[in-house]
Amino acid sequence: MRIAFLMDPIERVLIDKDTTFALMLEAQARGHEVFSLGPSDLMAAEGTAYARLSPTRVERVAPPAHATVGPAVLTDLRSLDAFFVRTDPPFDSTYLYVTQLLERVRDHVLVLNDPRGLRDANEKLYALHFPEVMPRTIVTMREDDIRAFLERIGTAGVIKPLDGAGGRGIMVLDLKDQNFRSIIETTTDAGRRFCMVQEYLPAVRVGDKRILLLEGEPLGAILRVPRADEARSNIHVGGSVVACDLDADDRRIIAAVAPKLRADGLHFVGLDVIGGRLTEVNVTSPTGIQELSRFTGSQPEAKVLAWIENRVRSASH
Repeated sequence: MRIAFLMDPIERVLIDKDTTFALMLEAQARGHEVFSLGPSDLMAAEGTAYARLSPTRVERVAPPAHATVGPAVLTDLRSLDAFFVRTDPPFDSTYLYVTQLLERVRDHVLVLNDPRGLRDANEKLYALHFPEVMPRTIVTMREDDIRAFLERIGTAGVIKPLDGAGGRGIMVLDLKDQNFRSIIETTTDAGRRFCMVQEYLPAVRVGDKRILLLEGEPLGAILRVPRADEARSNIHVGGSVVACDLDADDRRIIAAVAPKLRADGLHFVGLDVIGGRLTEVNVTSPTGIQELSRFTGSQPEAKVLAWIENRVRSASH
């Protein structure tokens, strides 16, 4: 197969952590042609999408030798078998236009994840489809709404910008904190931007579980444990990763979200779960495959590529 990866600059890849790198390695090991590109390599002409694709070979060796990138060739994307959208959030205007360009080829190429699904699925707001498995949550621009919400639930909250990633901008929000109003002003740009506030879940001290799903089925889970001096558990801000198993709450959450994920073409997804409650649905570039592979020996990246092979094979018949 011919598989392209729309990704952030390959020279910045962390070879022992990056999920995109693991997927590229596996695709290469299975004999597929691997290409890389960035958003600026995309274009549209005569009603379809093209890209300057660079043939790419990766190795698990120290950078910069980890990637060999050939000269880019302008290519009709309909000649590909699969196309991974793996640029990191935020979902900005460039990301939006990328999904709209990929709309021109989604009926010809397997795009992970489907561009329509990506447009519909803000990683914070998508979880609102499943209130029965979420913590208590409010989305607003207004300080008075947030204050009333925290007074009603009688506990601290966690405030999040809707376009953040990797834990950026997430803060614990306590009515007794002298910085309460300032935190809200900063996050909402003085009442001009939406934010999400969720009840604080003390189980976050045990860890924030990342469950990786492929076509609604679990590949496995890892647990991200926050540092003692940090409220956030994200790997990017120093959270440590430990092995964990799926429990009954996790399986209840998966059963709730899987049908809609499949319907929306969100094939490869990461769920964030704290204390048996769904906090976010990661669809843009979910991570955790390398950590899961090390803990379980289950080679989740191989399962992803095998699923793609079967899907492409079925579509060609």
